[in-house]
Amino acid sequence: MVLFITINMITEIYESLGLSPNEAKIYESLIGTGESGISAISVNAKIHRRNAYDAIHRLIDKGLVFEIFSSGENKYNAVDPDKLTELLSEKQTSLQKILPELKHKFKHRLAPEEAYIYRGLEGQKNIWRDVLRVGQENFVVGAKGGWLEPKLEASREAFFKEAARKKIKFHQIFDHEIKTLNPAFVKTWPGNLEYRYLPKEYSTNSIIHVFGDYVITYSGLELFKLKEDTVFFILHSKGLADSYRKWFWFMWNLSKRT
Repeated sequence: MVLFITINMITEIYESLGLSPNEAKIYESLIGTGESGISAISVNAKIHRRNAYDAIHRLIDKGLVFEIFSSGENKYNAVDPDKLTELLSEKQTSLQKILPELKHKFKHRLAPEEAYIYRGLEGQKNIWRDVLRVGQENFVVGAKGGWLEPKLEASREAFFKEAARKKIKFHQIFDHEIKTLNPAFVKTWPGNLEYRYLPKEYSTNSIIHVFGDYVITYSGLELFKLKEDTVFFILHSKGLADSYRKWFWFMWNLSKRT
């Protein structure tokens, strides 16, 4: 597979590492041309000389450029691009220092009862993160196989790998159509799954998903798909979640294994 990298993508990558647009242009220029004076750098990077001079010295401070002193005009060159991975590592190290305190604050600010909305594929990724954070059994009514949406492949694989490590179990009551349209589907399920099927007349375009103190309803669904206009209504309430689990087991006992 050929991966096309656009200029915008490259710019975003540099910015995520803490480089300004001018710094990125100069670094890219020096990577390509090698040792250069300020005038040549300004021309090659299409940056005003004064701005180029300021950006170069910021790059020197970041360890991405070094200065070559001479009796004439001093010149500059870029260090090996592997230095960029060090910048990323430093950012990750800094994040790890503050992450425990952030997680502590997040845990204690959660209201005992609240309601909010997620949307689209990123919303599904948020839900998976919540599932892993809570680390408890999951109960789904009206399951449609949407978690196997191809666009979610990388995130899904990471999710189920961590879910397996945490030994999270999934109880799913699928719509009847899953059995009739793709009877082998449940064999492709990557997690610890127990399942049954709803009677045909009770299929819908929605899902109820319960775990921990959370109740999530999905709307506007199709079989084996999750779309960007999918809406997830999240209710955080221990009382509601306990009630939904009781209703789940009632439906489970009335549903069929085959």
